[in-house]
Amino acid sequence: MAETIALPLWLLCIVSALAAWAAYDKLLMPALRWFISSRGENVIDEVGTRLRIGIRPWQRTKRQALIHRLLTDPKVQQAAEDYAKQKNLPVQAGLHAVERYAREIVPAFNAYLYFRIGYWIGRKVAQGLYRVRLGYVDTKNLSRVDPNATVVFVMNHRSNMDYILAAYLAADQAALSYAVGEWARLWPLSALIRSMGAYFVRRNSKDELYRRVLERYIAMATEAGVPQAVFPEGGLSRDGLMREPRLGVIDYMLRGFHLEGERDLVYVPLGVNYDRVLEDRTLLLSIDPDARKPSRFWAIWNTLGFAVQNLRLMLNSDWHRFGYACVNFGSPVSMRAYCKERGIDFSRLSGGERKERISELGRHLMGAVGRIVPVVPVPLMASVFARDPEKAWSELELKAEAERMLDALDASRAVVYVPRRDFDYAMRVGLRMLLLRRLIEEKDGLYRAVARDLPVLRYYANSIAHLFNRGS
Repeated sequence: MAETIALPLWLLCIVSALAAWAAYDKLLMPALRWFISSRGENVIDEVGTRLRIGIRPWQRTKRQALIHRLLTDPKVQQAAEDYAKQKNLPVQAGLHAVERYAREIVPAFNAYLYFRIGYWIGRKVAQGLYRVRLGYVDTKNLSRVDPNATVVFVMNHRSNMDYILAAYLAADQAALSYAVGEWARLWPLSALIRSMGAYFVRRNSKDELYRRVLERYIAMATEAGVPQAVFPEGGLSRDGLMREPRLGVIDYMLRGFHLEGERDLVYVPLGVNYDRVLEDRTLLLSIDPDARKPSRFWAIWNTLGFAVQNLRLMLNSDWHRFGYACVNFGSPVSMRAYCKERGIDFSRLSGGERKERISELGRHLMGAVGRIVPVVPVPLMASVFARDPEKAWSELELKAEAERMLDALDASRAVVYVPRRDFDYAMRVGLRMLLLRRLIEEKDGLYRAVARDLPVLRYYANSIAHLFNRGS
């Protein structure tokens, strides 16, 4: 005879939760992984023929196999033993720590997510927020880069949009692998970013074992020819000026480069600039010692408020994109040529001499990046107001001063992006953006900087300050 069994509500909730988790873990996720993996293979076959730098076998290798390769690397195992001795722990504890770090660092590249979903999102976001422009490209020298070489894009870091913009504009060249900070380790964002080929980096870690695992992963990926993108500044520019390079990742890459090896290592300078950086006020706030730092809740609230305000403007047909975002690709730096010209073999260098040579290379690369940072309308007009913040300018005076600055930039061989090749239009765009953001004010036909927002004006002026009086 059938008999009804009553269960307490709390027990029913637990059983339901466990059943839902089992369905998610054993059915939904395996099915989703199979679907994405099969689509990924189709995408590789499709895009592999048109990419300038093909998808490497390393990128197609299963993540677990890469983790195993890292765990069994002799240098990593030696580091685990040293760690265990230093901490007075069994060697197995050191190996467990290595495995934890490896799982944190190693990506799980999926071509379908990268070229279908990621590229679509990147294009929509970039073009929705900015008028995206590809400015200068050293096509002649870039076309000479050996397709078998390991190509690394070296960039200045203005905004978190840099990741999206560079990946979007370089999508016909290569599938880039980024080093991303701890901000991106939040679930489920971390899973998506890892599937896009990015690897996570603890920027200021003092853990020697972690740094050795990270070093070996980057060296092995470089040796395997994986195209990468790196921000030597180590973080976003807080005041608009280019920061001093932090060269740990570049040093790790060079450990995977051998002068007489199979692949050349080629650094491609990439300069990026914006008419508006979405994080500008937050970045300036972070370096103001007297400013009250907002809580995480307040920061999220401000972000939501910003989004709602822009949505309201869209619905009222009053919204404008945030001006121009421009990217320039400079002349590639072949490490074979660089080393032979200077009589250097990084694989034979250590200690102080290696550090000195790495610093020299870092200055060379960041100089190449700095030379191709685009000059776009807002930074140009902001430079005028920032240089003489007390003056009230007529439109004619603004035009004359901007033209004088352009002459100076031309003398320093800066790369200026003039929208529609119309200087008057470029000046109007810059003025309109500054007026819309209330960074300047107009009264009786005269324009003046708003005193309380001078730090913001200087932030944009600083993005091109290094280009003036640079010499030929």
